[in-house]
This record gives sequence, C-alpha cells and structure tokens, in this order.
Amino acid sequence: MPKSNRMKVLIVLVAVFLIATGIARIFSGSWHVVLSGNIAMCMMLCFTASGHFAFSKGMAMMIPSFIPFKKALVFWTGLLEIAAGIALLFPASRYAAGIFLILFFICILPANIHAALHHLDYQKGSYDGKGVRYLWFRIPMQLFLIAWVGYFSIYLP
Repeated sequence: MPKSNRMKVLIVLVAVFLIATGIARIFSGSWHVVLSGNIAMCMMLCFTASGHFAFSKGMAMMIPSFIPFKKALVFWTGLLEIAAGIALLFPASRYAAGIFLILFFICILPANIHAALHHLDYQKGSYDGKGVRYLWFRIPMQLFLIAWVGYFSIYLP
C-alpha cells in the first residue's frame, strides 16, 4: 500500500473516532467510547474494502500462487470486511465480529508479507513496489488494528 494510502487508513480511523466521540458528547452528554471506536473501525473497514473492488487485479496478485480463485477471494474478503464492520455496530454481534476481525487481520498478514517480498504495487498491479520497507509500517499497523478491535469490541464491552 503506498504511504499516502497507509496514512489515509489511520486518518480515517482516528478522525472518525474523534468525530463520533465529539458528536456523542454534544448530543448525549456521554462520550460513548465503545460505540465510537466501533464506528471508526467500521468506517475504516469500508474504506479498505473499497480497495478490494477498485484494485482487485493487484490485490489478487498479493495472494500466493497455490491459492485458487484469487479474484473471487479478493471480492469476498472485501464484502466480509464490510459485513464485519457493520456487525461491530451492534452489541449482540460485536464480540463475534471482533474475534473474526482479529483472526482476519492475522490471516491477511502473510499476503502483505508476500506482496512486500515480491515488490508488488497492488494499485498498479505491477512488481515495482516498495518491497520489504513496506513491512516496517504494515506490521505495526496490523498490530495496532488488532489491538483496536480487541479493545473496543472485546475488552471494553
């Protein structure tokens, strides 16, 4: 993921969280941190899922060659990201969605490592990307997203 897009993911997550907590405080007198954290993750997941549809060719190239039906997998994982994000908004499904997303984030990390090792630029669908340098941001970001989901969907509720 190009640097500007990596930062956009974090900006969406943090900005939506701050806006949601501010709106909650103004209109209800409470910060509603749990809901705000889950709204932020939902919006971030919808943002990242859009890449599954806009850059499906390049994202399919991230998947190791031994896995079949790459484009279909990219499409379905985009839909799963959206569905899991929406599930975070409802207390009855929040815990299960949180567990699913933590497992999902762990499962997609090898695809990101594979892409980095092969210098893949998923937006262009070419092999002239940043390479292993990408992982210096991606792995800590992945851990941050796992911690965010764990905190707002499993630990706090």
